[in-house]
Amino acid sequence: MNLSTSANVTEESVDHDVSTTVGRSVTCVILGLSFLVGAPGNLLVIWTILRHVKQRSHTVVLILHLAVADLLVLITLPLWIYSLARSWVFGEASCKAMVYVINVCMYSSVFLVTLMSVERFVAICYPFVMLRWRTKPIMDRALVVVWLLAFLLGIPVIMTQYVDAIEGTEQCLFKEYSSMAQELTFLCLEIMFGFIAPLTILAVCYCMVGVQLRRMQNNKQKSIVLISSVVVAFILCWLPHHIINIINLARTLAGSSNDDVTPQSGIFISGALAFISSSVNPALYAFAASRFQGGLRESPLVKLFQEVASQTNRLRGTDSKVQMSDITQ
Repeated sequence: MNLSTSANVTEESVDHDVSTTVGRSVTCVILGLSFLVGAPGNLLVIWTILRHVKQRSHTVVLILHLAVADLLVLITLPLWIYSLARSWVFGEASCKAMVYVINVCMYSSVFLVTLMSVERFVAICYPFVMLRWRTKPIMDRALVVVWLLAFLLGIPVIMTQYVDAIEGTEQCLFKEYSSMAQELTFLCLEIMFGFIAPLTILAVCYCMVGVQLRRMQNNKQKSIVLISSVVVAFILCWLPHHIINIINLARTLAGSSNDDVTPQSGIFISGALAFISSSVNPALYAFAASRFQGGLRESPLVKLFQEVASQTNRLRGTDSKVQMSDITQ
């Protein structure tokens, strides 16, 4: 090897090390802020709903479960921050367990957000159907299905996640597949159930809801605005992660190696953005609640959830009257 080639390799190695170090530092800052904002915020949401909202609509119940899923993710952040700053010292079993919890909560979150959108779609576009589906047992069964699917779809990470060294430090950031078929199967499952199918359902629901609300000329649907903001934030936070998955899937189908497909700093930051999705919802609720005036006994956040809980019944009654008037004309 000549001197010029050796110098280029050394320079590329230094640039890679600097990029990785910067990526780790930025990731630690993002994770730290996510924990400081998201953990207390989600605890407040859970406490507010359980303590102060007695009449809980389907939407409020789904918000409660979403806050629980987000909190489970956020309480793992101190360990991830320590690992990125130093090294993963908790063993491979803990690595698999932690990543499994995060994946289960990722799937449950996307399913809960999708279910919220479907519930709003049915309540607005088919209010008579919603009258039959408003019972608690039906919502309980839907939540059992959501969490069961999340637990099942999280299993692949137990089979593939492992600990390996990056720049001399052990990290819980690696996946190893036993075959190309296994890699394709697991990537397709995550992309399909974690992104493409929910995104398609969300797009259809909100297009139909938008058309129906325009017909109803109803501009006071705070629940729609709130859920829409949660959906948009969720998509933006998880989009980089799924883009990386799609790139890896394409390269696997092409028969090329997935090594160095994405800069290590990009992987770090896309993972950090996924954690932001667990901390951003309380901020959205707080912003929506700022429009309410809180009293001595009820905070603006309590009034927000009470308003969301009552809107389904008001909307159902309003839309039923509209449809009955159409029938009698």
